[in-house]
Amino acid sequence: MSDIGHPEPASGQPAPLAVPKVAELGRQVLDEVRTAVVGMDETLTLALATILAGGHILFEDVPGVGKTLAARSLASSLGVDFARVQCTPDLLPGDITGSAVYNPQTRQFEFRPGPVFTGLLLADEINRTAPKTQSALLEAMAERQVSVDGVTRPLPAPFHVMATSNPVEYEGTYPLPEAQLDRFMVRLAAGYPTHDGEVKIVLRRVARRQEAAPVRRVTEAATLLAMQAGVEAVDVDPGVVGYCVDLAAATRDHPHLEVGASPRGSQNLLLMARAVAVLDGRDYVLPEDVKQVAVPVLAHRVVLTPTAWANDMKPENLIAGLLERVPGPPTVRPAKAIPAAFDHYTGPDAL
Repeated sequence: MSDIGHPEPASGQPAPLAVPKVAELGRQVLDEVRTAVVGMDETLTLALATILAGGHILFEDVPGVGKTLAARSLASSLGVDFARVQCTPDLLPGDITGSAVYNPQTRQFEFRPGPVFTGLLLADEINRTAPKTQSALLEAMAERQVSVDGVTRPLPAPFHVMATSNPVEYEGTYPLPEAQLDRFMVRLAAGYPTHDGEVKIVLRRVARRQEAAPVRRVTEAATLLAMQAGVEAVDVDPGVVGYCVDLAAATRDHPHLEVGASPRGSQNLLLMARAVAVLDGRDYVLPEDVKQVAVPVLAHRVVLTPTAWANDMKPENLIAGLLERVPGPPTVRPAKAIPAAFDHYTGPDAL
């Protein structure tokens, strides 16, 4: 039995937590993070859902709105190790993955792990680092491992990346390749706080009389793995699965989109919807859960046509428009398993 109070099987892997327990711990984590981060309730919920779903987060927003604070506070509350990398054009892959260093005492080269060997890695301004370094981070995100000097080393579990990108500065930046964008489960943005929210931010800074904003630890790494296993144990109604596929497929036929969402997009849409449902205390997914996460999951996976780009269309608005046009499933029922007949699914009306 761990010090958090959940059983562990003989294999050493934490047993899946029940949905009510995952929801309870999720609420505690969010409540604790909100003591340090103001005005980002929906963003924080989606960020935690992404972590529970096993994904990575791209935080694209203007400087100074609390992206680093949010990442550090989440890591502290979840009880996982945290590391931060400031991405610059001269950052090398070894600066992230680690490298072999000669030890004069042993007369041998010893591997010194880089900051990627952590629980939550904040890659600040990821679009400022060169493609070669971005590719090293891509392997870590996709495979949960790094290769250095011909040796492959697994990363600790859990491992998640929260990368930030500044959308208002383009000089000296390297746009993220589509393959790496597709590896991020969501792209989030909080925007500027309201007037009352900004007043609260300033008053809290004055009240604590220091720059740091301490956050109480709610869980630990093993508990987070058990929470993730609890989310994975939730099955989904076939109609909701079909709805996710229909939404992703609709982006591929959109007249204003040159490239639509990949199958990874529909998969991540379902995984995020399931995590949001669990945080809400439900062991079943509603179409509303899919709609809640559709824009953060799909908008960064599509490419506008030149005409749409010239007309200043936004992917977020196009995805929101699809939510109005693509029909959802007529009924939703808790499902113990996806039936084999689902292989022949042809749309919501077939259920």
